[in-house]
Amino acid sequence: MLVYPSGVDVSSSALRFLSAKLRRLRRELGTRWRHLGPGRQALLALAHLRNGHPHAQLAAGFGIGTTTAYRYITEAVELLAALAPTLAEAARTASTKALVLLDGTLLPIDRITADRPFCSGRHKKHGMNVQVLADPSGRLLWASPALPGAVHDVRAAREHGIIAALTDAGITCWADKEYRGAGGTVRVPYWGRWENLSTGQKAVNRSQAKIRALVEQAVAILKSWRLLRKLRCSTTRITSLVQAIPTLHLASSGDDGKGSVAVSAHD
Repeated sequence: MLVYPSGVDVSSSALRFLSAKLRRLRRELGTRWRHLGPGRQALLALAHLRNGHPHAQLAAGFGIGTTTAYRYITEAVELLAALAPTLAEAARTASTKALVLLDGTLLPIDRITADRPFCSGRHKKHGMNVQVLADPSGRLLWASPALPGAVHDVRAAREHGIIAALTDAGITCWADKEYRGAGGTVRVPYWGRWENLSTGQKAVNRSQAKIRALVEQAVAILKSWRLLRKLRCSTTRITSLVQAIPTLHLASSGDDGKGSVAVSAHD
């Protein structure tokens, strides 16, 4: 296999953050020696998440075995997922905002037609349902565990306890028509044919649509990590992969700008 230097468009602060966490984990575990240092292991994990390259390709580039690459990446992802903000923490952050935005997205997976629980009738494809909370500026606050794609958005919101958490905290939540009947503090557009709505109802729907559109920025943050655009791993690993992203996003949010981190087999 040919090896060449490449780049990862990830903030250097994310690399420093993950390197420090891995270094601390190794001290706690009493690890004495590994093929890659904490910095290189962090870079390996970030390259996998950001570019979606298979373990075999990354293993060749970093000069390690495929099994070792898989183990290093899994360790880093699980560490990041454990540091991800909880729903309660996201609710506390949202309580300082005027409102919070809720939306669901489908992460495509490689499943066959027979795997009906993962088939989304709305999107006409197989995937995993992930709920996203964002502030009024479109900043990512929280991403939920992944559920099979056949689960409807409002059902997913109930199962994760999102509606109850926001209602208990008194946080107004704006969502689209997929959350009709959610109750609590969730606000959805007026329902009905456009020509049957009053002038006031149409104005409210237009205003809500403009603000709700900002939640797409939070969804785009998730999917800027290319691994999530087409998942080929076991569905049991997807929640950890998804929840690793908010941790990295928050670690990078204080960075002045995003630089391209180099990846080379000889660094």
